[in-house]
Formats: sequence, structure tokens, C-alpha cells
Amino acid sequence: MYWINFLHLYQPANSDDYKIREATEKSYLRIVRALEENDRVKFTLNISGCLVLRWQEMHYNDLLRRIANLVKLGKIELVCTAAYHPLLPLVHANEARLQIKENEEILRKFFGVDLKLRGFFLPEMAFSAEVAKIVKEFGYEWLILDEISSATLQKINYNKKYFDASSGLGVVFRSRAASRKYVPDYLLAQIKKGSAKDYYVTATDGELYGLRHIDHTSELEKILKREELSYKTISEYLSDLKTSETISLRPSTWESEEEDLRKNNPYKLWNNKHNKIQTELWRLVDFVSTVIEENKTDENYIWARWHFVRGLASCTFWWASSHDFKLFSTKAWSPDEIEKGLNDLIRAVRSLSKAVSSEKKLLAEKYNLKIRKMIWERHWKTEL
Repeated sequence: MYWINFLHLYQPANSDDYKIREATEKSYLRIVRALEENDRVKFTLNISGCLVLRWQEMHYNDLLRRIANLVKLGKIELVCTAAYHPLLPLVHANEARLQIKENEEILRKFFGVDLKLRGFFLPEMAFSAEVAKIVKEFGYEWLILDEISSATLQKINYNKKYFDASSGLGVVFRSRAASRKYVPDYLLAQIKKGSAKDYYVTATDGELYGLRHIDHTSELEKILKREELSYKTISEYLSDLKTSETISLRPSTWESEEEDLRKNNPYKLWNNKHNKIQTELWRLVDFVSTVIEENKTDENYIWARWHFVRGLASCTFWWASSHDFKLFSTKAWSPDEIEKGLNDLIRAVRSLSKAVSSEKKLLAEKYNLKIRKMIWERHWKTEL
């Protein structure tokens, strides 16, 4: 029985220090310690580049060294992603390429210039055929997606290797049933029932292990010592599979439900056509992106980009969804978190020099004020 465990480690670049410290102390350090203390255990990790940079700023140098050592020992397989966690199907192709390239540079700077990156994590597992082709351009071999991404709704055979018909990339599907529970408890139940399969592929946020789920009895540490379980990285798992199939995939995320896909609303939590705040945020994104690209020679172009990528993070839009998550999370509504992203988007325009016309800067401010008004009107009228 193999546990193929994928963990996503990410905090927004504009997060408060205390939030990053809390996730690191409660979850990320626990994961690293578990790998160090169990010789047989190995996991596949996505660590977003923006989190790596925040760790450096916050002097988590020892943690960075420990992760680099686990990579060297083959106990961690690192994959690439977009550096600041945008929802890639919703951003311009050039923006996707810029963030993939920057993430590669960050990972190789901190974890080794010869680091081999074979897999790719789409933020929020947000798939589109166009984005898959961009990932393929960079030479990546596989993606990890949720089972719901399969267009045929077929039952996934975890003893078979799948390929995406649109891009030729390999595809690993996470088990939704296992990944939406506290995974150690789920696996232990399978062992006790005597119904264990050959492979269990799970993919969760790293914060599940400590920050979002308080594991009073240390079930993670206990299950890692069970002899019934063995471990492989995703690339090792794929190399062992002997049969393959090419399948069609559909636009989706790891939070998508069948109803969302039937209604052609695959990215509902980040761009719901019925959510006016999200609609206006994306209108501002398009405007800011155009202004920045028109001013690449501006002396403050780098600072404009610095703010823009932070505002473009998926969290800006997710916190405006007001979706009620009943497992390991709370309602996705926070005016303060939306405003963090909004602040960076407007500061991207404000950062540019006087070469940008006052008309464009004032138009950006109008967008900004309109969205702020919508946020707080909704909050005081409907959320309390």
C-alpha cells in the first residue's frame, strides 16, 4: 500500500508576518520534522516562490537549509508553480510565463541550481487546455489535478498513467475522497477495514497538518511508522506504471463541483459571473495590467510589477467569494483580505511615474473607490 502524498505550501506574499509564522510553526516545520525522523517516508511538495521569499525575509534560514537537504536526500520532490499564486486560466499568457520563470529561479536559488523540476502544480489546481500548453512549453512532464477534471467522469485507475489530450502532459489525479478528510485517519480506516488499494494519491494544503486540523493524538506521526504503508514521490510513482491512456480534461479546480461545471462556471470561487465584487476586481486587473505593460520603460516599472503580482494572487478573489467551507476552514469572506489585494493593485498604478497620464491614474482610483464601496456595503448589509 503506497501513500503518494502531495503537499501544497503557500502563503500570500502580502500576508502579515504572524500568519506566515503561525502556518510555519504549526504545519510546515512539522512536515519537515516528520520527513527527517522517518527514513522510509518521502513526499512531493509544491512550495510557492513567494513563500520562500517571505521565509528568507523572516530569517527562516534553517528551515530553508533543512528542506534543501531533504531534496538532496530524495525525501522531497519539489515541483514548480506560478510564483505568486494567480489563477492561471484567468490571467494573460505572458503573465503566466513570467511567474513560472520567476518561480523556477527562486527554487533553484534556494534549493540547488541543478534542481530537477519534473512536475507542475497549477494554483488551486485550476486547469485549462491553454494553461497546460504553456506548462508544456517549459518542459514539464506532469500535472496533478483533482479527479473531477476528467471530462469523461470515468473512475480513475491508480494503476494506470494518464496523459492530457490537449497538451501531452502526464496527469496525476488526487483522490478527492481521501484528500477532503484528515488523510491519516482516512488511511488508517482503510487499513483496519482490510480494503486498502495499491496506491492512495492525496493532495492537500500543507496547513492541514497542524494549522487547520488540530491532531491531538499525533495521528500523522503514528501512521508514518506503520509498516503497511510505503512511499513514493509522484515522479517515482509514474515511472512504475506500465499501462497508459490519453484522456480529455475539462476546465476545473480542486474545489469544483459538478453543478459548477454543468453551469460553465469552473472557477466560481475566484470569478463568479454573479459576484459583482469579483467582476469589478477583474476589470481593475485588466486595466492595471494594460497600464503597466504600456510603461515597461518607466523608472518604477519593477515596483509596479512588485505590487501587481501580489494583488493578482488568488486570495484577493477567493476572499470575495463568500463561499461557506464546512471542512477545515471558515466562510470565504473577509473585507480586510480583499482590500490587501486591492491595495496592491492600485499601488501598482500609483508607483508609475508622471509619464502615465493623470486621466489613467484617476480612472484607476475610480475603480478602486467603487470596489471599496461595494465591499463594505456588502459586509455591513449582508454579512452581519
